[in-house]
Formats: sequence, C-alpha cells, structure tokens
Amino acid sequence: MRYTTVMTSLIAAFLVTGCSITTPEPDQKGIVYDAGVFSDTTFQNCVDPGVRDVSGPGDQGYVYPAGQRTFEFAADPNDPQGEKTKPGAEAGPLTMWTKDPLEMRVSGVVTFSLTSDCKTLRQFHEQIGLKYEADTDEGWDKLLSVYIGQPLDRALDAASKEFAWRELTYRDPQAKQQWEAKVADYMVQFLREQGGTAFFEKFSVTLQQPQPPLKVREAMAAVQQAQEENTAQKAKNEKARTELEAIKDLKNVLGPQGAVMWQAVKDGRIQIIVSDSGQINVTPNQRRQGD
Repeated sequence: MRYTTVMTSLIAAFLVTGCSITTPEPDQKGIVYDAGVFSDTTFQNCVDPGVRDVSGPGDQGYVYPAGQRTFEFAADPNDPQGEKTKPGAEAGPLTMWTKDPLEMRVSGVVTFSLTSDCKTLRQFHEQIGLKYEADTDEGWDKLLSVYIGQPLDRALDAASKEFAWRELTYRDPQAKQQWEAKVADYMVQFLREQGGTAFFEKFSVTLQQPQPPLKVREAMAAVQQAQEENTAQKAKNEKARTELEAIKDLKNVLGPQGAVMWQAVKDGRIQIIVSDSGQINVTPNQRRQGD
C-alpha cells in the first residue's frame, strides 16, 4: 500500500511539473541538462537550430547565439566629440596608439561565430556561459565585453604600433589591409591567452579610418587650406608672368605708347575707329554707373 502511494505521488508530480521544452530559433543553438528532482545535474544533449527538444520534468535548457555574430564598436554620429556609443552598438569607439606615437580613435565591426561543435559548446557553457549567464541578453553582452572587447582593445594597440598615423589616416588601401589583418591575428592570439579561442571562431575585423585628436584634425585642415592657397597663388603668379611676357612682346612690336594703347583697347577703356580716308580716331568709352 505504501509503494502504491509513493508511485501515485511521483506520477502526480510528473503531471504537475510537466516537461522541459527547449526550442532554439534558426539562429540559435541549445544545450540541455538533466536536472530533475531525483537526479544530479548532468549534460544530456545539444539542440540544433530550429529543432524542438522535449525533455523530462525539471530538466534545464539553455539557448545561445549560433552562426555569424558581430561586435560593433562605434561612435554616436550625433556626438561631435565622437566619444558616445552609437545606439545599438556593443561598445563605443576604441583608442589606440600608433608608432609615432599618436593616440587615435577608431570604429569598426568584429565578425565571429560561437562554436557549433556540441562538445566544445558544452565546455563553453560550463566554463563561461554559466558564469556570465550568457543565455540572457545582458549576460551575453557582458561576456562579449570581456572575451571580444578586451582582446580587441589590446590587438588594436599592438597592431597600430607598427604603423605611422599618417599611413592609417590618409587612406592607403594597402596599409589599411595590413593593419586590419594584424588586428585580427593579434586578437586571436590574445583570445587564446584568455582561454576562449576554442569557443569563438571565424574572426574578421573591419576598421574605419581612425580619427586623430581634434587639435590634430584642425592642424591637418589648416595645412590643407594653406596648400590650396599656395597652389592658387602659384596659379596667379603664373598668370601674371604670362601677362608680363605679353606686354613685353607688345612693346617690342608697337613701342611703349602702342603697347599702352593696345592694353586700353583690350580693357575696353577706349575704342579706335578708322575712317574710310584712313584717319584714326581714338575715343574713350563712357564708364557705366557703378564702374
């Protein structure tokens, strides 16, 4: 009779508790643990994207991002100083030091994937995921700031110290390619040192043109303006030299007075009328009001 009572209680508990359901979205992957009332918490299985998994009562399922993911670090376009984080980005622009050295800010995107291997995903969950509660949005963001943001910050400094700031600022395509590749290489190296290289893969880094400090940008603008003014002045000087050469040629052909008269005709200050008899009349043009 006692055995029957116990069995009835277990059946009732099963019916009340119900089953555990884990259903990852198409861009997610799940992992399930046997965590029933009468069992230790042990790994049970992984759940592929878009698959519905029904487990026993009390079992615990966790869902993590799958496929390509991004970590964007960028400035708010409405912030003149370029220091605030762009809405929706994981972080604001990062600072780096170049070979010169000069501190600059840079925005960009890191593309990566969380491991799709079930055994490795289990290690990720038990070593990192649980610690950061990475199956939640807040926990995932916190995890990314540590395992993506920190190695990225170090990688930017390490790679940028191999380039002069003008190489990166003046949009040299070859230098930019080399710089991005070195940032990605350093990032994998630093992530390996941090113990997360087995969990994140397929890295690529896309960087925007770095921004020097405001004073440097103003100085660069002043230099550019001076160069343009200098070019314009050279053009004016060249024009003046050409005109002087033309005047010298006129003097040689027409004599000093003839050259002056020719210039006056050219400027519209006088007009020369030759009559049928060959008489030459020189008449000053009347100035219009406001001339």
